[in-house]
Amino acid sequence: MWTNRFRFINGCPRFRLACSWVAVALFSFSPALAESSLPAVLAPTPPMGWNSWDSYGPTVREEEVKANADFMAKNLAKYGWQYVIVDIEWYQPNAKAHGYIPRGAVTMDENGRFVPSPNRFPSASDGAGFKTLANYVHSKGLKFGFHIMRGIPREAVDKNLPIKGSSVRAADVADKVNVCQWPGMEDTYGVDMSKPGAQAYYDSIAELYASWGADYIKADDFSTPARVSEILALHEALKKTGRLIVLSLSPGPFTQLYADFLQMNAQMWRISGDFWDQWDALKRQFEIAHSWETYVGRSSWPDADMLPLGHIGIRAERGDDRPSTFTHDEQHTLMTLWSMFRSPLMFGGDLPTSDAFTISLITNPEVLQVNQHSSGGHQSYRQGDIVAWTADAPGARRRYIAVFNVSNTARDINLAWRDVGVQAQRVAVRDLWARKDMGVQPNVKVSLAPHACVLYRVVPQ
Repeated sequence: MWTNRFRFINGCPRFRLACSWVAVALFSFSPALAESSLPAVLAPTPPMGWNSWDSYGPTVREEEVKANADFMAKNLAKYGWQYVIVDIEWYQPNAKAHGYIPRGAVTMDENGRFVPSPNRFPSASDGAGFKTLANYVHSKGLKFGFHIMRGIPREAVDKNLPIKGSSVRAADVADKVNVCQWPGMEDTYGVDMSKPGAQAYYDSIAELYASWGADYIKADDFSTPARVSEILALHEALKKTGRLIVLSLSPGPFTQLYADFLQMNAQMWRISGDFWDQWDALKRQFEIAHSWETYVGRSSWPDADMLPLGHIGIRAERGDDRPSTFTHDEQHTLMTLWSMFRSPLMFGGDLPTSDAFTISLITNPEVLQVNQHSSGGHQSYRQGDIVAWTADAPGARRRYIAVFNVSNTARDINLAWRDVGVQAQRVAVRDLWARKDMGVQPNVKVSLAPHACVLYRVVPQ
């Protein structure tokens, strides 16, 4: 009953925002519904993986996906990296680097579902879809996923193709009003969940993805405004497959209004727009992460977006072929904030051609331990451009402390341990980036260059 009510409300575009408030309220305050709708624990820790977007935009090819999977299996899997994600427009044979092609050619099956373009993914020929590529990734001991756009292909609607598992056709369920507003993104219409047969479309694509061996779906254009009825439809469709598939919602920002709803219906959701390699964008993430810190938990991961590190921009949507423009200090700051906040870690650079420093960032086991196994991470101190985060570490009395200088000038920092939430006068300190013990320290005393940080594991004495 409640699911149908969500669909009816959200299918009314004039009242979408107000109806979304009602939907979230209904979902949040119905204990029986909440209990019955809790998903399996698909992501007990923040997912870690590689995504093709920052390097290849909409144009990634099968051999490039395999090369990154090979590198991950050989060099990163032992540190916890496991997902290999193909990003946007894998169904466009003529996808454009550094941008999009409005209403470009697409590849679909007879039921109006996108399938990979064989000129870019040769193993997808003869109806194989992503199954062969997924099998390759799985053979490496890794997990496979890909990006989808909200809704139904416009070409399927134009041709009024049948929807598998139902008596309705694509034009019967298309929502031509609530479509993606991004310039150049004209691949899909929305799905009007108030229409009979609408759920069948989402069921049909979820069934297809499960048959390919998908472990992860990055579902885009679900956030602004929050497309409550279609999120519910996709979530339910993925559950019906019986396959454990992580659901990541994009692009962001979602707001805390939807936090309870998102925790019940996805494992990851974006809290900002697309994040690239500019300092101002990284500085803004501090406040965004702080505003979401109380919603981080088991199988519930507010997502600060991908890591634009290493060799990026090869054929990306934004910028030219380049090493990340973040300085080494800024890269430490990025990895430290994402780890203390426990954001999912999705690496955006081309792994085989990234530099040794970058690989060292993402293979520091003591830093990755913070991301994967800390708890209670929160901003514990802020005075101007000096910021500290504190989290609990596994083991009695251990804490993690990160101190950041987000100003444009060097700063000498001298804080009492109590300033960052550690109730002790003397504390044994280990520097996690340097991977060395610093002995017992009476306070937090450090000189930080602009945009630099330290990350400590501490034990009160």
